[in-house]
Amino acid sequence: MKILHLDSSITGQFSVSRLLTAEIVAAEVARHPDAEVIYHDLAETPAMHLSPAHLAAFQGGPVTNEALRQDLALGARYIEELFSADVIVIGAPMYNHGLPTQLKSWIDRVTVAGKTFRYTERGPEGLLPAGKQIFIVSSKGGVYSGESPAKHLEHSETHLTGVLGLMGLKNATVIRAEGIGLGPEARQRAIEDARRVIGNEVKQAA
Repeated sequence: MKILHLDSSITGQFSVSRLLTAEIVAAEVARHPDAEVIYHDLAETPAMHLSPAHLAAFQGGPVTNEALRQDLALGARYIEELFSADVIVIGAPMYNHGLPTQLKSWIDRVTVAGKTFRYTERGPEGLLPAGKQIFIVSSKGGVYSGESPAKHLEHSETHLTGVLGLMGLKNATVIRAEGIGLGPEARQRAIEDARRVIGNEVKQAA
């Protein structure tokens, strides 16, 4: 049993998404005491953003820069981890209506044609094994779900679930903590609501 745990919030100990991803992982480890947890703090140690040097290396050009060499190795490891994980837990706070750039860098390193998906005459086809359980903790300062007038500005969940689906990871559960910027009571209420969803979803996944 392998659990891949990704955090991307830049707010450290004040992060709601970090709090909730940790609780999901703890619940999974309680169910599977022998589980191996692979953890990446993408805000603390992010992959490099893709650059012309990356593109040249992908096309077979020589790699003479050691930092680039290490970063390419990190990207390859990200893909290996994605293939081997049984459960994937992703903390995805929404910044400026989208994903943190650090999480986007991880996405760009694992969403690779010919490795995690391929193009076919019938359209793209995911190459990752089916059956992985995905938990996405989506934290937001405002409210963007339901009948919210701001619903059309939500581009984080749709982006992340879309690229995961492209790779074949369609079994994704989104756990929302919305309105955390609307005051202490709203923040605590959002956390408690999310915890109830986590309890139900982890139980159903058992």
